[in-house]
Amino acid sequence: MLFTLSACTDSKPQITPPGQDESTVTDALEIGAAVLQNNAPLTGMDVYLVGFHPMKADPDHQMEAHHFCRQVNEDFAQCALFDGNAADANLNGVEYIISERLFSTLPVEERQYWHPHNYEILSGQLIAPGIPDVAEEELMRRKMNSYGKTWHLWDTRDETGTTLPLGKPMLAWSFNRDGEAQPELLESRDARMNLNTGEKRRERAEFVDRAKPQYGVDELSGKFPRPTQDIPGVQEAEAAKSKGE
Repeated sequence: MLFTLSACTDSKPQITPPGQDESTVTDALEIGAAVLQNNAPLTGMDVYLVGFHPMKADPDHQMEAHHFCRQVNEDFAQCALFDGNAADANLNGVEYIISERLFSTLPVEERQYWHPHNYEILSGQLIAPGIPDVAEEELMRRKMNSYGKTWHLWDTRDETGTTLPLGKPMLAWSFNRDGEAQPELLESRDARMNLNTGEKRRERAEFVDRAKPQYGVDELSGKFPRPTQDIPGVQEAEAAKSKGE
């Protein structure tokens, strides 16, 4: 599955790392490298997604995440995470995405690191900007019931972030109910990038029938300061088993 990136509204980073401007020597080295070296591992990073992540240990610590991904095969993708999509965006994390089939092969102790994706898709929060609607619809349909393992290495938010990647890596999770995401996150993203989360949600209502109960849906239940609400198609796998479904 390959979708070439097309033009979409720039989302610039809010933090600039400290340091001197590049020297003429550094500029020359970069030019030489561009001519003589290749960037083969990056050439396949042609799937662009924008979503949001709460940190598992601190759920109200939330970030907008710009994913640039390579679909390695039908069951596995790997993504570099940035705090924007402009040329000066900061690399601040990594995410691996696996299918439901691969997740089922993981040992129980490993599953604590993998968050479910159905709410992100059904809610309209996860968006692939700049590609035709039919291509985005097919991309999201294929990601239903998948899981992600995400580590943020740098908090680059404008108000509480750091100008360098300091501290321990943070394991990120997914939102799984309405009300968990800070409203200003969605409002800012949609306004800045000319996106419509609500419209995407309505378009994806047909995906509900494809949704299976997933592990991790209830992992952060009750840990947000706002009231939350379940949506159709997002259900904890353990709960489903206990009901005999």
